[in-house]
Amino acid sequence: MSTNEGAGGAYGSFPGARPRRLRTTPALRRMVAEHRVHPADLILPAFVREGTDEPVAIGSMPGVVQHSRDSLKKAAAEAVAAGIGGLMLFGVPEEAKKDAEGTAGTDPEGILQVALRDVRAEVGDDLVIMSDLCLDEFTDHGHCGVLDAAGRVDNDATLVRYAEMARAQAAAGAHVVGPSGMMDGQVAHIREALDGAGFADVAVFAYTAKYSSAFYGPFREAVASSLQGDRKTYQQDPANSREALRELALDLAEGADMVMVKPGMPYLDVLRDVAERADVPVGSYQISGEYAMIENAAAAGLLDRDAAITETLTGFKRAGASMILTYWAVEAATRLLR
Repeated sequence: MSTNEGAGGAYGSFPGARPRRLRTTPALRRMVAEHRVHPADLILPAFVREGTDEPVAIGSMPGVVQHSRDSLKKAAAEAVAAGIGGLMLFGVPEEAKKDAEGTAGTDPEGILQVALRDVRAEVGDDLVIMSDLCLDEFTDHGHCGVLDAAGRVDNDATLVRYAEMARAQAAAGAHVVGPSGMMDGQVAHIREALDGAGFADVAVFAYTAKYSSAFYGPFREAVASSLQGDRKTYQQDPANSREALRELALDLAEGADMVMVKPGMPYLDVLRDVAERADVPVGSYQISGEYAMIENAAAAGLLDRDAAITETLTGFKRAGASMILTYWAVEAATRLLR
């Protein structure tokens, strides 16, 4: 009789089941991996700055820049070569062009529309060109909508501006618009505006659960935000998860083609809930603060940078994301996921 009798034996409770067998070699671990991140799952957020001829480093986000028009075109071509899925574009206008209505955001010659035309001319349909549809980069008060006489964000007046932005971005070449302002009814209003202007093929990537988060800090430097106050009256409360499912139901009913949870790592539970219920592709945005934490911790020698990047991307995939917006998209696609 064997000295290892089932789960017990002469030498104590030796295991009969040994899951470690499937972890023995790198090749075996790859073969039995339950989740994989593919380069096409990744979307690169990118910033383009008006009035600069050279990329401008973003101090709080090591390795990330505000692009010039020329460097953005180069970055788009590199994204195609890396095989990533898409590019989400944010415009950074000159400070003097910001106003209460965010008119630079709908100006056909505004930086975002010009950059969309540049990228579309550079890469055509080889990359999914996405555009942030929000007023915060373009308003002198930094809020995601227009303000009423009491200084509050006026939901319905903002929807009118979003409709204008949607038409302007679609005309400039966006394949997908990403309404991120968390206004009630924004998806339906944008869909109607696009369809009415002949842009029925332009998709809406809804920021369905966008939380009022402390992790947005570096992003505000990236877009030269003029925010006064906070966005707690329209972005979602971090304490609430069921509310995200209500937002999901509304966005789907209004015609969202894709939905998103933002931020990423602190909201993996919400991502899982949304992914289990949505019948459209689901994205997760690994935001600026998440990026900065890993970069700075790695620079201090506190963790393995490459392993941390791969682990976090895998975590989003495991939680149900079919798309991941990450500032490491091109690097991960070319070096870490192969």
